Amino acid sequence: MARRQQAVAIDGVESDEVFESAAEIFRAMSAPMRLKIISCLCNGEKNVTQLLEAIQTTQPNMSQHLNTLYRAGVIGRRREGVQVFYRLVNDRVVTLCRAVCTQIAIEADLKS
Repeated sequence: MARRQQAVAIDGVESDEVFESAAEIFRAMSAPMRLKIISCLCNGEKNVTQLLEAIQTTQPNMSQHLNTLYRAGVIGRRREGVQVFYRLVNDRVVTLCRAVCTQIAIEADLKS
């Protein structure tokens, strides 16, 4: 199996592990709320209260989406007293998110 994956990688085709990792990242980004969170965190680390001020949702819903992004390795967190601060830790996700959202905005402007 490893030999086959090595041969496939040499031919320029990615291994199953790469596709699984990519699919996990796309799953993490598949909800508009999570894209809003990623966009908000592009401006720096924030706690849940700050995120809720910027994004209209409930605290339980925000926590669920933050947990999904954390488990996927998109964001990191640190505790300071009773507050938990979140930050982006996956630059590839930020780059991908910005590229797609920018392209969609450009296409929308061209249509109007």
